[in-house]
Amino acid sequence: MDRQKSISIELRNISKSFGQIKANQHVNLSIYRGEILALLGENGSGKTTLMNMVAGIYYPDEGEILIEGKPVTIASPKDAFRHHIGMIHQHFKLIDVFTSLENIVLGLKDRPSTARAAVEKIRDKYGFVLDLDKRVYEMSVSEKQTLEIIKAVYRGANLLILDEPTAVLTPIEVEKLFTILRNMAKDGKSIIIITHKLNEVMEISDRVAVLRKGEYIGSIETKKTNENELTEMMVGEKIELNIERDTPENPQDRLIVKGISCKNADGHSILHKVSFTARSGEILGIAGISGSGQKEILESIAGLVKDDHGSITYINPKNGEVVNLRDKTPAQIRSLGVRLAFVPEDRLGMGLVGNMDLIDNMMLRSYRKGKGMFLNRKKPRDLADKVVRELHVATPSIHTSVRKLSGGNVQKVLVGREIASGPKVLMVAYPTRGLDINSSYMIYHLLNEQKKKGTAVIYVGEDLDVLIALSDRVAVIGDGEVRGIVDARKTNKNEIGLLMTKKNDKEEKKNA
Repeated sequence: MDRQKSISIELRNISKSFGQIKANQHVNLSIYRGEILALLGENGSGKTTLMNMVAGIYYPDEGEILIEGKPVTIASPKDAFRHHIGMIHQHFKLIDVFTSLENIVLGLKDRPSTARAAVEKIRDKYGFVLDLDKRVYEMSVSEKQTLEIIKAVYRGANLLILDEPTAVLTPIEVEKLFTILRNMAKDGKSIIIITHKLNEVMEISDRVAVLRKGEYIGSIETKKTNENELTEMMVGEKIELNIERDTPENPQDRLIVKGISCKNADGHSILHKVSFTARSGEILGIAGISGSGQKEILESIAGLVKDDHGSITYINPKNGEVVNLRDKTPAQIRSLGVRLAFVPEDRLGMGLVGNMDLIDNMMLRSYRKGKGMFLNRKKPRDLADKVVRELHVATPSIHTSVRKLSGGNVQKVLVGREIASGPKVLMVAYPTRGLDINSSYMIYHLLNEQKKKGTAVIYVGEDLDVLIALSDRVAVIGDGEVRGIVDARKTNKNEIGLLMTKKNDKEEKKNA
């Protein structure tokens, strides 16, 4: 195929700045008909900003966009649709109380009844599975994503941009999505996937384009590259991608969770009789679809969620004392060495104060140790220096307020502080969310160092490849229940994915 004649859209010298921050600088990129292009880059490399300009959400400061070889103006999403461009964002733009079909025709002159046949034809042609009469609030994440894609195709999209489309999908759902995308590419549609998951890049894409610090580094056919080469293109240096995992030495029960249950503010059950044991010198991974109860499990252990059901027992390694954590306050639990580093989408407000500098944020964990009216600032200062140095926190100084740091650097401060505290039980949730590859592997290394020191590590993550490679055992959570605990050395993504989506006992009895 003569690719020069099959260019679908071309970006020439595209630049975009937000104040002093240059998000994209003189980017040149072509997308061909019938190809799946993976757009790769570290967090903050300008991937989403670039695609938002193609989708009409931002307007470039410099450069031009050509479609079929002709310059066009894309100043709004409406302009993008007119040029047959559709973007599927991480946060779906759907009306919860409307059905699939009503969402698809929303804002168009078409009526649901007259559009049904055309929508069904699109659905069946590419292999989508979607109930057109189901309301959005009843749908899974995968169904909502399917609806967004069908909506874009129905409105005429020939170029589809998907922003982190697999972030919260199970492995089985990812494979179904990939099958559909391949079918669409075969039909001549151009597909761009913004992602950071190298294994998925290698599986689904025909070509990979790499951005680094807002600049276009180059593109390469997927079959001619590998994960190590792509990583080097992304970060500008060679990185070893192997996650170390030593065999646990003399693991001892450190935390025993038995039958804990809890409800949310609306009275709905979030956790249902959850049981597991975390052992010293071991990493226990927790896998599950987003919102399955992972957060509530960690908060229950940390004493932030109180419920009378079940027991949480801590065995003190200093003296073998068996401690009931249900009777302790969050501060008392922390003093025993049970630490929680939960990294939410909004990193501030969960243990860090934005207006304080790095030293003061470190001191939040040690201010009670001051004598009289004086606070001990030496240890927090040393800790701030250590976190900045070891995790390569980009900051003018340790006296800079946390609010002025980028999201990824705020995260390093949050996770680094908890790891540096010498915990006996360390609970980390999404510690590498939003971090680049270099920083992610630093975190994995630090968790392994804690494991070697005899810490019981509980790791909640989104990437199943990392969970399996890093953990010694994996507890799989679904709908607030433990669906199984597997040996990470003997399992695979399919087994964990099946456990994640397995129906619970109530559902099976109901459907029997």
